[in-house]
Parts: sequence; C-alpha cells; structure tokens
Amino acid sequence: MSKSILVTGGTKGIGKAIILEFANKGFDVFTCSRNEDELRELKEEVEKNFSAVKVYTKKADLSIKEETKAFVAFVKKIGIPDVLVNNTGIFIPGSLHSEDEANFEKTMHTNLFSTYYLTKGFTKELMERKNGHIFTIGSIAGLTAYANGGSYAVSKWAMLGFTKCLRQEMVPHGVKVTSVLPGATFTASWEGVDLPESRFIDVVDVAASVWSAYNLSPRSVVEEIVIRPQLGDI
Repeated sequence: MSKSILVTGGTKGIGKAIILEFANKGFDVFTCSRNEDELRELKEEVEKNFSAVKVYTKKADLSIKEETKAFVAFVKKIGIPDVLVNNTGIFIPGSLHSEDEANFEKTMHTNLFSTYYLTKGFTKELMERKNGHIFTIGSIAGLTAYANGGSYAVSKWAMLGFTKCLRQEMVPHGVKVTSVLPGATFTASWEGVDLPESRFIDVVDVAASVWSAYNLSPRSVVEEIVIRPQLGDI
C-alpha cells in the first residue's frame, strides 16, 4: 500500500511545493482549499506528472470548525495519512491595539484552531499505529514580536506552543512532531512587494526541508526547522 500525506492549503505556495516533493517520492495526497477550481487543477497536474499517485481533494474553509471536521471525516473514509502537514494560514496586517477584532478571530480560527482540530482528528489512529509524522508550518513570527503583525504573530506563537506540547505527548507513541518556522517565503502573501524574488526563501527549499526531516530513521526526530533568507529577515 502506498504511503500518503495530508497537506492543508495545498493548492499554492509552500503547501503545493510539499505535495509535489512527496508525490515525487510516490506518496498519495489528501488536500483541501476554499477554491474548487484550484483543487481540480492541482489534482490534474499531480496525477499527470506522477501517474502512480492518487490525489484526493475536498473544498473546505478550515477557519470553520465544522468544515475542518468534515474534511477529517472525508480523509478517514479513505485512509489514515502517514504524514500530516498543517499548512493553512492567513496574514492580515494590523496592530493588536487598533485592529478589527474580527481580523484577530479570523486569524486564530484559520491558523491555530484548524491545526488543533485537524491534528486531533488523527492522533488516536497514529498513536495506535505507533507511526506517523505531524508537521506544523509556523513562522519566524512565532519566535519574534512584530508591531504590524500582531494577530498573525500571536497565532504563530500559539502554534509553536501547541506543537511543542504535542511533541511531548507523542514521544511514547512513536509519532514524530516537527515545527517548521520559515522566514519570508516567496508566496502570494508577498505579491506586490517591491523586492526581487531572490530576496525570499524558495518554497522548494521549505518542501525539501520537510522531506529531509521526515526521511530520518525512527530513532531520530527534528523538533524544529528554522529557515531564513540568506540575506536576512525582511
């Protein structure tokens, strides 16, 4: 039976790069997005380029608890993934003291709550199987305070705390847990910025780092991956 990977928000950016990296190694794919057209295009691209790979997609807005749980149920009807990658996320600029409270709530539901509910949906099976690897795609904003990225930074600090706690819980069960903390990565979030693409991390490098962390023996785990642009943070 083929191994499989679940990547949330897998139609573009870091998520898509991770899917392509693992599909190239023969992994079947589960993913979701709010855009059904992008999901269809991704499925066609991956299955065309990797003929042995199956791609299972579902339209879902993971900022909504019920849709996150529906996606989990959809996946579990097919199988339990070997790798989970919590990648869904949004960034809304703003300061904690003045931003619209709805922006804070939207950010926390999308970035943190989706990670919590999706991960919790699979931990029982992974623990019973005594195998698996859970990744959370955080940010260096989870290590450093940002004046104009308050809600985003809060969500990423919380995600790092969640992942650290989960790591300790999974130690006796053979399930690996890794935080991935990239700096400025060239994705749609940076569209329109007057900086050359070479100033940013390439999504392919983030995907390669995730594969490298996964591809260790059962005796070792990479707990945190911090990736920054070679020329420093932006």
